[in-house]
Amino acid sequence: MGEVAAFRTVGQLYQAKARALRFRLTGGVNGLENRITSARIQKLGLALSGYVDYLQPGRVQFVGHSETRFLSTLGEERRIQALRRPFDLSLCCIVVTSGLEPPVELVACAKEYAVPILSTPVSSSRAIDEITEFLEEKLAPATTIHAVLMEVFGMGVLIVGKSGIGKSECGLELVMRGHRLVSDDLVVVRRQGSDRLSGSGPDHLLFHMEIRGLGIISIKDLFGISSVSDQTEVDLAVELVHWREHRDADRVTLEDRRFELLETSVPLITIPVASGRNVATLAEVAVRIHLLRKQGYHPSGTFFEELERKLEGSPDEEVG
Repeated sequence: MGEVAAFRTVGQLYQAKARALRFRLTGGVNGLENRITSARIQKLGLALSGYVDYLQPGRVQFVGHSETRFLSTLGEERRIQALRRPFDLSLCCIVVTSGLEPPVELVACAKEYAVPILSTPVSSSRAIDEITEFLEEKLAPATTIHAVLMEVFGMGVLIVGKSGIGKSECGLELVMRGHRLVSDDLVVVRRQGSDRLSGSGPDHLLFHMEIRGLGIISIKDLFGISSVSDQTEVDLAVELVHWREHRDADRVTLEDRRFELLETSVPLITIPVASGRNVATLAEVAVRIHLLRKQGYHPSGTFFEELERKLEGSPDEEVG
């Protein structure tokens, strides 16, 4: 596993959302390297009236109709005083919405304190939703893992195992059965919220697989757009292991195992690999078993419960 290059700066936000939000850089161009550390946004309204204790320097600050109207009621000197209080807290950036022109004093403070002003013609509510969703994804804890990520029966399946075990070959056969590739070899995994994982592929490897004997192939070109997916939630991990290393495993598994990643986990099913075993079929069955478990049905557990009832016999039976 390795660290993912972190999203950090106002400049990155500006570039990523310039088209969607029609951003214009209207001040503070010298602060584009300022760090954004939280996906939560804040409005400057209360801070302009003097209450600044709630402000967090690493959050994107919004200025809309309410803030500009309030500032217009103040004289020039009071406007400058009102603006300096929040700027003294080292803000990272300000987004001015609804096509409003930022007040002259705001632009002057932005230049002095190196705080970029990003102006957008869209409404505050839309800009907040767009930026929050973007930051939640980009600022989520993330790592890379050597694995194959597939969508199988609508479930995100992370196929893990030692190098050369056959992860890519298993993924290729699953694609040929109508399932979808998300990423081969390197998977970028992010934690969403406290207990969900999502995965995608790095841009330079998007929708490609490396198959021994065939080299690097494009799944999208070979099988069409329906054979690939940009990202998916990770619902299940399937671990491929050599049969000789797993020969003592129970034939019927009752234990619920977990695959730990980014301080959370997903269910884990281990599949021994050997000559003559169709791993893709077994992976499909593993997903079906997982779907049954989500519905509260545990096939192995039900088998043993029925067996135990048969062995105990009926309470009314005579003991001979």
